[in-house]
Amino acid sequence: MSDQRPVIPVIVWPGSNDDRDAQRALERLGAEAPRIWHTDAELPRETAAVVLPGGFSYGDYLRCGAIARFSPVLRAVGGFAADGGLVLGICNGFQILTEAGLLPGALRPNASLSFVCRDVRLNVERTDTHFTSRCANGQELTIPVKHGDGCWFADEELLEELDANGQLVLRYAAGANPNGAVADVAGVLNADGNVFGLMPHPEHAVDPLLGSADGALILGSLVDAARLSLAAAV
Repeated sequence: MSDQRPVIPVIVWPGSNDDRDAQRALERLGAEAPRIWHTDAELPRETAAVVLPGGFSYGDYLRCGAIARFSPVLRAVGGFAADGGLVLGICNGFQILTEAGLLPGALRPNASLSFVCRDVRLNVERTDTHFTSRCANGQELTIPVKHGDGCWFADEELLEELDANGQLVLRYAAGANPNGAVADVAGVLNADGNVFGLMPHPEHAVDPLLGSADGALILGSLVDAARLSLAAAV
């Protein structure tokens, strides 16, 4: 594989607070990760993938991600995704993607109605995606969560459809669900396989000194896929 550093912009909204962590993690894993302000109407021309980071865009007023979805940059991200571009949403980024209709389901307040911040165990359901290719089949990951509205919800009909399509890529391990998410879902893929959202924060688990480097498997998979897309475009 080429050692070219793909450009993976990290979008920043008022209230984002994990953008620099995501930027540092991506750079450590071999990407260039410029931070892009939410009012920018275009992504960098050389963009190979996009990351929507965690935080509290617009203070989570109205509903998490509901205001951020109207940002000019989201129109660019939506167009990028429609053309097959890789998009990853982490925590608030996941919420924004569901609000924008780029991912199925919705994020609701935690079942406990309390903010949760701790390491959680996750099961990898698929490794043949752009976001989990570095993982092993059935691997258990340890990645932290920190959210108050992380309870992913879908009705029974949608849940069955997504499960049958293999779009439920990450689930909380037995007994580890921190928010009451339906079917223990922690990460969801779109039907085309190029947009992925998860509530845990992989950017906070890229160094063993922090307790786990399992997040590097998720972000590293994205960097690998972005690098391959660059090679295919040449």
